[in-house]
Amino acid sequence: MNNIALGRYLPLNTYTHHLDPRYKILGMLLLMVSVFLPAGFIGYGIIGAFVLLALVLTKIKLKMIVKSMKPLLFMLSFLMVINLLVIRTGYVVFSFNGFTIYSDALFQTLYIAIRLTLMIIITTLLTVSTKPLDLTLGIEDLLSPFKKVGFPAHEVAMMISIALRFIPTLIDETNRIMKAQASRGVDLKEGTFKEKIMAILSLIVPLFVSSFQRAEELADAMEARGYIVAAPRTRYKQLKPTYRDALMMVAVLALLGTVIWLSL
Repeated sequence: MNNIALGRYLPLNTYTHHLDPRYKILGMLLLMVSVFLPAGFIGYGIIGAFVLLALVLTKIKLKMIVKSMKPLLFMLSFLMVINLLVIRTGYVVFSFNGFTIYSDALFQTLYIAIRLTLMIIITTLLTVSTKPLDLTLGIEDLLSPFKKVGFPAHEVAMMISIALRFIPTLIDETNRIMKAQASRGVDLKEGTFKEKIMAILSLIVPLFVSSFQRAEELADAMEARGYIVAAPRTRYKQLKPTYRDALMMVAVLALLGTVIWLSL
C-alpha cells in the first residue's frame, strides 16, 4: 500500500506542476471522457501515448505507477472471470470439457483493464502535480458559476480536497493497523474463508474509529483557526493562466477530437 501514489503531492519543478489547477482539472475531465469513448485499440493507443508524455513531463517514474496498480489486480481478475462466464458472443477462442471462452469476453476484459489503468494514471497525475490548496482553489473557481443558484462551491471544493489529501493518511493508518494485528497473531493471508472475514473485520473496525477521530481533530483544528462555514473570505493567492495552460488545453482538445473522430 505504500506504493500508491494517488493523493500524494510530489514537490517537483516540472512543466505539469506549473500549470493552473483549473486547467489541469478540466484537462483531467476531458481525458476521462476520451477514455470512455469507443475508439478501439487505436484510440487507446493514442491516449496512452499522451498520458505517457504527461508522465515524462511530470517526472513520475513508470515503476511507481505499476506498483500502484497492484491493488487492482484482484478486481481485474474478478471481472475477467465474470466476463468469461457471462459473455457468450464472438468467435470461440478456447474450449475444453464444455467450458468455452469467446473473443468478446476477452476484448471486454481488456477494455476494462485499459480504462481503469488510464483513469488511475490520469487522476494520479493531477494529485501528484497539484498542491491540496491549489486543488481546492481550482475546484472552487470551476464551481463558482453555480453559486448564483445557492450551490456551496467552497464547501464542496474543501470536502473534495480533504478527501484526496487523506487518502495517503488512511493508507498509512491501514498499514499500521495491519502490523499491529499481525503482532497479535491475526493472519490476513492464510486460513478459512470465515477466518479471513473475521481478520478483515478486525482491520476495518479500528480503521473506522481512527478515521472518525482524525475527522474530529481536523474539525477542531479548523474551528480553532477561525474557519466558519459560508463566511465571506478573501484570497492571498490568485490563479492566473499562462501560455502553458493554453498549450495543454489545445493538446487535450486535439486528443479528444481525434478520439471522437475514431469512435464515429
